[in-house]
Amino acid sequence: MASQFQLIMRTGPTPGAIFTLEGDQLNIGRDSSNEIVINDAEVSRRHARLTFQGGKYVLEDLGSTNGTFVNGQRLAGPRVLKAGEVVSFGEQIVLVFEVVMNDPGATMVSPRAAAVPSVSRPAVPPPPPPADYVGSVPASPAPAASQAEPAKKVNLVPILAGVALVLVICCCVSVLLWVDSDPTGARWCMFPFNLIAQLLGSICS
Repeated sequence: MASQFQLIMRTGPTPGAIFTLEGDQLNIGRDSSNEIVINDAEVSRRHARLTFQGGKYVLEDLGSTNGTFVNGQRLAGPRVLKAGEVVSFGEQIVLVFEVVMNDPGATMVSPRAAAVPSVSRPAVPPPPPPADYVGSVPASPAPAASQAEPAKKVNLVPILAGVALVLVICCCVSVLLWVDSDPTGARWCMFPFNLIAQLLGSICS
């Protein structure tokens, strides 16, 4: 399993920049001749050096003006870097030392398992009742009606009108029979029956 070393800039001219560390000796500074170039006024032209020794990187300051720091402590000599340590150049340039473990076998793609088709099981009918069973097998309930038929409305206006007409006719007939039952005929001379008597040709005295 191989290891990959890198510096990730947290604050500085290019935050988020990743410097991959490759080689036995890497110079860090503002000058373009360095392997790692950080263009900032706080960084000296040749600020620090990384040396690969025994599978690890060792950081040392090259007599810079603003100093090299690891976890806030200024370097007085070479220092072996550990994963996650914070490296600072001056006060504003802050980087994080990271170690990435590369597993060559992790890039292999495992073949996908063949999809198993789903098989629908047929519906199993209920078992028949035993031979000694007495009684009837309950029938499946009939499907309920989706909606009840609305009740038909009956129009009562013609019925009420007919009943009222019959009552009026009965009243009129009863009144006429009462008037005509007078043997003297005096009732025909009362208003409004005198109008009917005149239409019938009778004269009231």
